[in-house]
Amino acid sequence: MITRRRVLGGAAATITVSFGVPRIAAQTSPGVTATEIRIGNTMSYSGPVSGLGIQGKTMDAYFRKVNDDGGVAGRRIRFLTYDDGYSPPKTVEQVRRLVEQDQVACLFSNLGTPTNSAVLRYLNQRKVPNLFPSTGADKWSNYQDFPWTIGFPPSYRIEAQLYAKHILAMHPGGRIAILHQNDDFGRDYVHGVRDVLGPKFEEATKVLSYESTDPTIDQQIISLQSSGCQGLVLAVTAKFASMSIRKLYEIGWKPTTCVHYGANSVGVVIQPAGPEKAVGLTTAAYLKDPTDPAWAQDPGMLEWRAFMARYMPDADLTDANSVYGYSAAQAMVQVLQQCGQDASRENIMRQATNLKDVEIPTLLPGIRLNSSPTNYRPIRQMQLQRFNGKTYDRFGALMEGSVS
Repeated sequence: MITRRRVLGGAAATITVSFGVPRIAAQTSPGVTATEIRIGNTMSYSGPVSGLGIQGKTMDAYFRKVNDDGGVAGRRIRFLTYDDGYSPPKTVEQVRRLVEQDQVACLFSNLGTPTNSAVLRYLNQRKVPNLFPSTGADKWSNYQDFPWTIGFPPSYRIEAQLYAKHILAMHPGGRIAILHQNDDFGRDYVHGVRDVLGPKFEEATKVLSYESTDPTIDQQIISLQSSGCQGLVLAVTAKFASMSIRKLYEIGWKPTTCVHYGANSVGVVIQPAGPEKAVGLTTAAYLKDPTDPAWAQDPGMLEWRAFMARYMPDADLTDANSVYGYSAAQAMVQVLQQCGQDASRENIMRQATNLKDVEIPTLLPGIRLNSSPTNYRPIRQMQLQRFNGKTYDRFGALMEGSVS
């Protein structure tokens, strides 16, 4: 009997659903039979960024929809998603399980920069496609050294360049404070601001870090306020973004503040902090914001809402992470559609690096997925937006940075 298994939260119960008449087919490539393709994922369903686990749940729901619609090239998607608690050692354990025991065809949208970093060499040495990690670390574009890993969200380093340019446009000659998570994720923002400031970086910035396990970042915010900086870049995750917004309001410090695009959700970040405290907050966007009334009748967002109503009726529709999970899953399905009958690891990687003007209806107008064997950044454009107390107002044109 053909079965489909979903594993949410690591050791959670296995759900088995039968699909019609049994068919026997020889496995032609790891994770692939005539009727099924196994895709692996690690996600933080627990731990310090557990709020992002909705991404994995949305992806799982989208693959259920695809299976309900008949699958891809006659195959149903078996999505195996395990909890790693945002702990790199646990990620290593779970990824080895997916590759060596579950024999997945590929990894898809593993969450987190430190967690993905822990398995980067392993997956490339084993020649297992690691598609679209849920992190914008610039290293995922290093096709020369890591040809089996391709990114999806825009580069954090390029995002930081956009913020630095925006702050300097608002405050010519001003100084920029940076609060960043003490890992490769956070350090990409330091590199991006340095790209813009060049030799003036040391004198024109104040940089502090925090650990993902820290209970608070209050002292860092107070210290950055005393530095006299006119701009602030928050390279932080959602919980610390909410903390920062509250503390900035409490101490009355009002720099031009730019927050990482993965920590800008109205539902997850701003509502808990207090919308009145976040007025003026600037961030970059490449996805349509579910709280923006401009998308109320947008065909792509209407499609997303209909999907959510059917497959995730209890989810928070103000949480942009569900839009992200939906969008990334659509990109994964596009790759499988391009693969056709050949879903070998080699062809999965070949198709992931040959995306041509792919339209995902939840991306901002004008943004398309494009990749090539020498372009491992499928999304390269973003637009700045500013919070108005209820939602974000986009301003300016689509922007694109560069990394040499």
